[in-house]
Amino acid sequence: MDAVQVGFWVIVMLVLLAVAFDFMNGFHDAANSIATVVSTGVLKPQQAVLFAAFFNVVAIGIFQLKVAATVGKGIAEPGVIDHHVVFGALIGAIVWNVITWWYGIPSSSSHALIGGIVGSVVAKAGATALIGAGIWKTVIFIFVSPALGFVLGSLLMVAVAWICRDTSPLRVDRWFRRLQLVSAGLYSLGHGGNDAQKTIGIIWMLLIASGYASVNDKMPPNWVIWICYLAIGAGTMFGGWRIVKTMGQRITKLKPVGGFCAETGGAITLFIATALGVPVSTTHTITGAIVGVGSTQRASAVRWGVAGNIVWAWIFTIPASAAVAAAAYMVSIRLF
Repeated sequence: MDAVQVGFWVIVMLVLLAVAFDFMNGFHDAANSIATVVSTGVLKPQQAVLFAAFFNVVAIGIFQLKVAATVGKGIAEPGVIDHHVVFGALIGAIVWNVITWWYGIPSSSSHALIGGIVGSVVAKAGATALIGAGIWKTVIFIFVSPALGFVLGSLLMVAVAWICRDTSPLRVDRWFRRLQLVSAGLYSLGHGGNDAQKTIGIIWMLLIASGYASVNDKMPPNWVIWICYLAIGAGTMFGGWRIVKTMGQRITKLKPVGGFCAETGGAITLFIATALGVPVSTTHTITGAIVGVGSTQRASAVRWGVAGNIVWAWIFTIPASAAVAAAAYMVSIRLF
């Protein structure tokens, strides 16, 4: 088999690995989309994952590919990227996702991928090969997205409490059981729109590096877009049940009205980030919104110890996945 054929099959293998990561992203982050709607009893788990997966895929027709452009062109210098770098980045992200899924820790698949890219690139060419603007935009939103989710979730909860102050709790509960279907759909749209694009971005990066696409292209190939949206939808459909309990029950107890406010606040945050081309964490966003909703009742309604453990997972995600990615890069240059 000649060098061109070997190169082609290596690219095919890496595309499949990226699609596997995308599936795992949906699987890992399914809890973000369905935890509140399941914990409030509005939908059964099996109904919720189908509902969320549908809206994950529908997002393909709603959002521009700004996040994909950030990941594909805005994290590292294109000239540094090769199949070894992409392999290391994907392995770093996948390994960290598996570890956090196994222990039921709602960490960020997004930041695991960004950390993987950073670790692999640094292992090859040092920190100077990274693009500071893209890195800092992502890092800043580690703090902005949960903070914005917190503020929007809490403000929505206060506003709803004021609007419904003369309405019976039973009637409020009945209305918001219906409205939570709307908020869950919106959140799943935001989840698909932001997260599927990260895998689109890394496959686009790979195709540019291997000569199958140009750095001047405005869009990746259509097959890349479709396969990534379908993969994340399929992953969501299978669900990440180990994380659902943490997100929907252990942080704070939610009623339908609280679930609506948390999902709506999280959805608005995701829509804003995707419009700005920022690859944010859906985990960070919905956690911030849930904590915001819980804090409007009373500070003790939030289990701050659980929330604190989640924050530690956020802090370690990028360096941990970067370290695994760097090791995977060093292994790959000896394998192929």
